[in-house]
Formats: sequence, structure tokens, C-alpha cells
Amino acid sequence: MTKPIVLIAEELSPATIDALGPDFDVRTVDGTDRPALLESVHAASAILVRSATQVDAEVISAAPNLKVIARAGVGLDNVDIKAATTAGVMVVNAPTSNIISAAELTVGHILSLARHIPAAHAALAQGQWKRSQYTGTELYEKTIGIIGLGRIGALITERLKAFGTSVVAYDPYVTSARAQQLGVTLLTLDELLEQSDFITIHMPKTPETTGMISTAQLKKMKNTAYVVNVARGGLIDEDALYTALTTGVIAGAGLDVFVSEPPKDSPLLALPNVVVTPHLGASTDEAQEKAGVAVAKSVRLALSGELVPDAVNVAGGVIDPQVRPGIGLVEKLGQVFSGLAQSSPLTSVDIEVRGEISNLDVSVLKLSALKGIFKNVVSESVSYVNAPLLAEQRGIEVRLLTDAESADYRNVISLRGALSDGTQISVSGTLVGTKQNEKVIEINGYEVDLPIDDHMIVMQYTDRPGIVAVYGKEFGDAQINIAGMQISRQKLGGTALSVLTVDSHVPAGILEKVRKAIKADVMLEIDITD
Repeated sequence: MTKPIVLIAEELSPATIDALGPDFDVRTVDGTDRPALLESVHAASAILVRSATQVDAEVISAAPNLKVIARAGVGLDNVDIKAATTAGVMVVNAPTSNIISAAELTVGHILSLARHIPAAHAALAQGQWKRSQYTGTELYEKTIGIIGLGRIGALITERLKAFGTSVVAYDPYVTSARAQQLGVTLLTLDELLEQSDFITIHMPKTPETTGMISTAQLKKMKNTAYVVNVARGGLIDEDALYTALTTGVIAGAGLDVFVSEPPKDSPLLALPNVVVTPHLGASTDEAQEKAGVAVAKSVRLALSGELVPDAVNVAGGVIDPQVRPGIGLVEKLGQVFSGLAQSSPLTSVDIEVRGEISNLDVSVLKLSALKGIFKNVVSESVSYVNAPLLAEQRGIEVRLLTDAESADYRNVISLRGALSDGTQISVSGTLVGTKQNEKVIEINGYEVDLPIDDHMIVMQYTDRPGIVAVYGKEFGDAQINIAGMQISRQKLGGTALSVLTVDSHVPAGILEKVRKAIKADVMLEIDITD
């Protein structure tokens, strides 16, 4: 019997090869040698890469037998996920492989800033003995502010507590119970900025978080404070940071990531109060080995037809054909659900599956829902394996409920949850027609009927004449095109819910202008990402 071919395109640890086991024909190629890669991948069932090999549409189309692309690391910038999905090729990575390394590098940057270690080393290496110039500060009894209290934030908290620090955090998706468990005080972002001596940011990069630390936020910080970013380039506005560092607004910064990498001609590199490293968050022997072993295990699962926890585009495994189309729908419902939960931390969520598929194994839909809920709200890459853990870490109770009865549709999937302030939220969806089109059919108890789209606006207001004309004009004046619209109400003159799909992202300022114009109780945009 011919063994499946596994192609290793970059140097991986011996432990990675061992984890693959004896069931595969393991071959190697230099992934940066394009002609050799295109020739070798033709017969491959799986390809393992790190960051140097570009697995784009050309490579995927040259590999008719390819079933899985495995990235031994977290980032997937070098993999064309859309092309892989279109070709039915699974993409897997190792989302938790570098979290300890990233946490430790963050602590290293904080210590380097506190004690001026890089500058003092450079001076002494040049024969200069400048003890008084490099007087530092202790971490003991200082306040550390963590923006984004996910797995990496929790690891940083654990380590910095040993220094006798006080840790505060800003994370709108973490409950007070989880923060208390970690020994962390939850604050608003402004409070954190004003109180912290060192600030480290660990948020996902989204339209909302890009540039979230800019001129206004930097001015709220102490002039003796330091800021660290080892998460994503662009979370801190680099121009605003340069100005703050050169005018004494803050004391210094530690940067491992940049908007453009490598950061050619960046003025930040020349500043004496900046510590920089070349994106080393995952650059440890341990992280690289963990990543290789993790993706090797995923390759084994994928090629044996089992569920692959770290699949980032499609769920693998023995999933009933009637259940499989719902995976993408439920992940998108999860993103809508998390958008509705912006007002307060989530404490519980029920995933309800009603209809014909309820008699089948629908456990993958629970994983998909959680993956969608956390996708755009945590700094880690979210997968089927870590989504339940993210819920557990945040003290969120999760239940999967099934019911064979479905009155209006063959199958309906609903996400219902409670927030810490007592608010109840819900969203329901279904698949319709021979093409299995994804639709939202309910939001917070209001019946709607609208296709899921990339950009969705949800508005809740007192029903009265002329409202549609008002927000239609406001969006039109802002050159925001409305692609679809659904209005629902429960009684005449009561509260109405409008759901719009629009062709582009809506700036926060426009949303606020519309909210004031129609006196909306709820006004939010939900961006659905693949």
C-alpha cells in the first residue's frame, strides 16, 4: 500500500518527524526554491512549512492530492487560506505554541525598559562606564496595566506578580470573577492608562483595535510610564508614539512588532528610550518544537479523516454531511453574538440546535459557535481546540442543547446568552435553498430575514415615522451603500430593530452621528471575517 506523501518545506525539529510517525512517506524540499517546490508538491498529501515558504494559489493548484497545509507556528500570512478553502484543502497551525515565549519576551521588554539594559550594554561594550546615566526603577510595588487579558495576558500576570507588582487590566470580554481569580483589577481603558507605570497590549488586530493607542491615549499616561507591544504591529499608532517619546509625554517603549516589517527607516529605531526586537515573540527553541509537534499531530488527524482541532478554515473529521454546512453559519452567528455582547462581559451561552440534524452528532457546532464568539475579541488565534478553553478561562458557562422540533425551518441554530449586567442576548440562523444560503432569522427576540454579510449594522430605537429616511440619508451622505435591510417590531409604536447589510466598514463617528439622529438605544456594527 502506497503511503501518503508529507512534504516538509523548511527545517523542522526531529521531534516533528517523530510525531508524524511511520505511516507517511516524508520528503523534503527547499520551500524558497520556487521551481523545486512546485515540482515536489504535485504528489504531496500534506505540506509542512514555517514562515519562509509561500503557499499561495499557484502552489495549491499544482498539488491535486493536497489535503492539508500545516504552518508550524501561529501566523498564516504566507498561506492563501481562501485559495486553500476553495480547493478543499485544510489549513492548520499551532495557535498555542508560542504563548509562553511571547509572555516571557514581554516581561523581558519590561525589565529592559526598567533597568535600561540594552543601552547600558551598548555603552559598556564601547568602553563607556556610565553608571549614573542608567539609573533605573524597580518593578516592586509598581502598577502593570495589561490591555487584553487572554492566555498571554494571564501568563504575564502570573510572572509579574512574583515581582510584587499590582496588576490591572482592560478587557471588555473578561468577567470580574475571572479577573478576581487571576488577582487582577479590571479598569476602563482610560483608568488603566492613567494609573499604570508599565502598559503591555495583547489585543487582536481588527479595524477597531488598529491604532487604539494613539495621541489621546498616550497623553493620559504618566510621563514616567512605559508601553510595550509584542502582540500585533499597528495596535499602537507609531507616529503618535514617536511624538510622545520625543516630547516627554511618556518615558519609553518596548516594541517587537511593527506596522511594516522589517521597519525600514522607522524613526523609532533611533530613539534612546526605545527597546526593539525583530518580531521574536515565537523565536525560542521550545516554541518552534511545540509548533512542529502540534502540526504534525494535526496532519496525522487530517490524513486519517478525523476532527482536526487546529483547523483554521474547515473542520475536519467524521462529520455528518447534513451537519457540515452549518459549521460556517454557526461561526458567523458567533461573531454576530459577540458583537451584540459589547456592553458587558458574557457569563453564559447556550447553543441550541433544533430540527432534523438535532438527532445527529452536532458537537462540532458548539466548537464553531465558540470559535466565532472569540474570533475578533482575543489576541490569540482561535481554533476548535482553544475556543472551549477561552470560555472556561473567562468563567463562561457553555451548553449545547438539541430539540427535534423546528416550526418554521428544517433546521435552526440559536445562540442565547447572559451578560454580567443581566442583559439577555440571542441570534438565530438557518440555511435555505439548494445552495444552503446562510441567513439570520432572529436577533434579541426580533424576527428578521436577512443574508449574513461582511458588514452588518444593528439598530434598536423607538418605532416612529421617518426613521428609515433619517438613517438612509445619513449613510448616503457618508457614501455608505446599504445592500440589504430588515425592520422588525413587536408592537405598534414600541421598540423596533433594524438590521442593515452595507458594502463597507462604517467609521465610529458615522455610527455615533446616526445614533444621535434617530435616538437609538443600540447602534453597533458587526464585521464578519473569514
